[in-house]
Amino acid sequence: MSKNIAIAIKIEAILYLKGKPLSVSEIAEYAGCDRHTAEEGIIELMDNYARRDSALEVVETANGYSLQLRSDFHDLVQTLIPVELGVGALRTLAAIALNSPILQSELIELRGSGVYQHVPELVELGFVRKRRDNESRSYSLQVTPKFHQYFQIDQLPEIIPKTDKEQQLELELDGTGDG
Repeated sequence: MSKNIAIAIKIEAILYLKGKPLSVSEIAEYAGCDRHTAEEGIIELMDNYARRDSALEVVETANGYSLQLRSDFHDLVQTLIPVELGVGALRTLAAIALNSPILQSELIELRGSGVYQHVPELVELGFVRKRRDNESRSYSLQVTPKFHQYFQIDQLPEIIPKTDKEQQLELELDGTGDG
């Protein structure tokens, strides 16, 4: 095994383990070699990936060199890797799902101004569809089939609004009512 191939294999392991772009200097430091040897190893590794049929590739980004999934497979990422949603975005999604369709202006009244950050994220993830409402200046929001598929929900329960009398009775039973 030549020195370049050995260093290329070591660099491959480093890029895999770090899971983020690394500069040539960082790669050289982790590999225990000089910068020139690291550059040769990177070129060897890039060439190796370019010649074989692989789901992975080594690319140079603005932040350094990275071992990553080829763009042809990005749809698999969306399908297979669980989405990380913050508690606020999750609550906003729940409010949209339970009141779907809902105007964004109504959602803001319900959830607060954080909706302005949550809705674009939920739209980008494909959980929410956003359309201009014809009867108001707001957007109409509703969950998508991806929401139902991802959360494995066939149908959401119908929410029946409580009457004023039911709300008053509930407040009295909780001991927080006026009476």
